[in-house]
Amino acid sequence: MLDYRTASRSEEYINQYYGDVPSVKRMGNPIEEKIRAMQEFFDLNVTGKIDAETMKIISKPRCGVPDVQRFSHFPSKPKWQKNTLTYRIINYTPDMSTSDVNYAISRALKLWRDVTPLDFQQVYSGEADIMISFGSKVHGDFFAFDGPNGILAHAFAPSDGIGGDAHFDEDEAWTLTSRGANLFLVAAHEFGHSLGLEHSKDTTALMYPTTSLDTLINPAQYKLSADDIAGIQALYGARDSNVLKPKPNPTRPPNKPKPKPTLPPIKPVPQPKPTRTPTIPSMPQKCDQNLEFDAVTRMRRDLLFFKDGIFWRKSSRLPDVETISINAVWPNLERVDAAYEVPQRDIVYLFKGRQYWATAGFRMLWGYPRDISEFGFPSSVKKIDAAMYLEDEKKVIFFVGDKYWSYDRSRFKMDSKSPRKMKEKFPGIPKNVGSAFKNYSYLYFSDGPNQLEYNPRRQRVLRTFPNNHWLKCD
Repeated sequence: MLDYRTASRSEEYINQYYGDVPSVKRMGNPIEEKIRAMQEFFDLNVTGKIDAETMKIISKPRCGVPDVQRFSHFPSKPKWQKNTLTYRIINYTPDMSTSDVNYAISRALKLWRDVTPLDFQQVYSGEADIMISFGSKVHGDFFAFDGPNGILAHAFAPSDGIGGDAHFDEDEAWTLTSRGANLFLVAAHEFGHSLGLEHSKDTTALMYPTTSLDTLINPAQYKLSADDIAGIQALYGARDSNVLKPKPNPTRPPNKPKPKPTLPPIKPVPQPKPTRTPTIPSMPQKCDQNLEFDAVTRMRRDLLFFKDGIFWRKSSRLPDVETISINAVWPNLERVDAAYEVPQRDIVYLFKGRQYWATAGFRMLWGYPRDISEFGFPSSVKKIDAAMYLEDEKKVIFFVGDKYWSYDRSRFKMDSKSPRKMKEKFPGIPKNVGSAFKNYSYLYFSDGPNQLEYNPRRQRVLRTFPNNHWLKCD
């Protein structure tokens, strides 16, 4: 006898992935017939009951697209009517470096490129044929994710709008190894859907609906199964590998050297005056002794250090400090003046001028940007210099010029005595701080190229060190 939770999960699974199974018997039990269809698909003992073998399949991580027989295509066999498709990675998972995400995605698409006439071109703005994003729970397409170790991702058949797009559950632990959800393998599967394939019954096929999270895959060596190749080539045909080689020129007798014509003397050409080229700002150097941060914040287990159009990401999960373009992660944002994290909500707030944005991981939330007047700032405040969130007080501290403002998150209201002088709450901290953030029990402030480590209980500076100390420049 199944307990309520297991029975509920089983019924939800059956209805989600076998909801369109037609009733065979007019008086038959629809759920039982769906269970039979599922058991037949996975080559299980067909009983119409949820037994241990069936429950084992239900418990496996899988794709969010419903199941069908052998290699199959979506109804009406939708396919792309062109051979060059664009793709865009809208946002990145914090679980992996951006370079690893780019590698996993490009390698996954290459699997399909190698066996079809299709080519894939990455774009960095605007609408692409295949829009790739990471999101959790309800993420904007009416097909909500269910948390870790359930639905890993889903994708949509070729068409306009959302067609071809691939969504990945941010609640999974994404990786290129066997210690989580392998992004390369899952992405390759989802792109099969993006190109027009449904699920396959062949257990060796990439398009088989379930996967194991402990599988070690080498993207450079992975090959599609014969079933996958047959399915995709039924839609697009094969890639023509017969490259025509140019015919060699016929052999000619050697030509006798002709005398070179006498050339008139070359008159010197007057050199134009040099044109002054515009100065292009150079990329900030993380180990510059005079480095000043625009903003600093925690994001989950990482630290983000913003400077001009980039930020450095320092993570215990990455061997090196990673340099990332702000615009590549958040396309509508060029620079950041201030930032802070509210860990309980898993949200980071980013400020530029009088606007602010909210992001969960690297996924920008809907409805932003908004105006800082929502916090209670008057029109005279043109920008936020720095910000931090003090969890124990439930206060957001904003630094503007030589004063600070205190916003009460429990009442969603600016404290009536704001703004105040710095020395009232932070004695020893200079005016006009460039960045501020809390890291465990200490507060950190930027004073030009230096960091001040501050003990809020003792209200004093413990030590001073260069900003680049955070970026492994010692």
